[in-house]
Amino acid sequence: MMLTRRTLAATAVGMWAALMSGAAGAQTTLRSADIHPDGYPTVEAVKHFGSLLEKKTNGRYKVQVFHSAQLGQEKDTIEQTRFGVIDLNRINMGPFNNLIPETLVPSLPFIFRSVEHMRKTMDGPVGDQILKAFEPHGLVALAFYDSGARSFYNSKRPINTPADLKGMKVRVIQSDLFLDMVNALGANATPMPPGEVYSALQTGVVDGAENNWPSYDSFRHFEVAKFYSLTEHSMSPEVLVMSKRTFDKLSPEDQKAVRETAKESVAKMRELWEAREKDAEKKIRSSGSQINAVEKQPFIDAMKPVYEKYVKDAKVKDLVSRIQATN
Repeated sequence: MMLTRRTLAATAVGMWAALMSGAAGAQTTLRSADIHPDGYPTVEAVKHFGSLLEKKTNGRYKVQVFHSAQLGQEKDTIEQTRFGVIDLNRINMGPFNNLIPETLVPSLPFIFRSVEHMRKTMDGPVGDQILKAFEPHGLVALAFYDSGARSFYNSKRPINTPADLKGMKVRVIQSDLFLDMVNALGANATPMPPGEVYSALQTGVVDGAENNWPSYDSFRHFEVAKFYSLTEHSMSPEVLVMSKRTFDKLSPEDQKAVRETAKESVAKMRELWEAREKDAEKKIRSSGSQINAVEKQPFIDAMKPVYEKYVKDAKVKDLVSRIQATN
């Protein structure tokens, strides 16, 4: 009988230890959305962020990335993230333009003189101010990821001057700013989710679109729109956001870990981006697409009414001035 009691006591202690060990090792999986395919720099950067976070929190948190628009197109996933259905989201700045005025600034055409200028600006106080502007809208913006330079491509002809865009139907992201930018160049802007663009180009619903080298490649738009003209009109970065509902449930220590690891993941993202951009350009140039450089000044001059319309608010004016003054 004594042996049985001892055995039971030992078993109970063992079970208690196992339960405590399981509780200590309990892991929360954060769901993250991205419209790009597996292997794309933004997808891999968020995976890297997840690995860093898992180490920093001793395995309490891991990140699962749902790539290829598995959780929906960007407009849909923004709402899901705000309501806490999705925990994390890597997303283009454009869809936020109508919601968060500060996001208009890095989205303005030709606001950045170079990639180096963009990085220096967005890594500094201007970028921090824009990140903070997300919080009243149910989102905690964690870091900016590169998105390269966006240029026009179409199925009709090379674009050398704004006149070459006249009358063209051009797909734009779902942002009033981008719509007005393309219309100011004489084209007919057509807002459309990314997933619909290939078939729209293929069937002639639109004549062209605009995006960076990697997206032009990964969405395979080069197959149906072979003229790629290097206007480089936008260098607006992407943004990694977290649902404020999810963020507010974290301990202060874990909140700090999330912010730190997101910032740490930027260097990896840029490394991946630069390699992917070079590979995409090489592939496109050998694919039969016609690539042409453009004189940018006429395009810049055509943006005057866009700046007059969108750079009115005092905060926006201040941010624009500070970006322009950054060397």
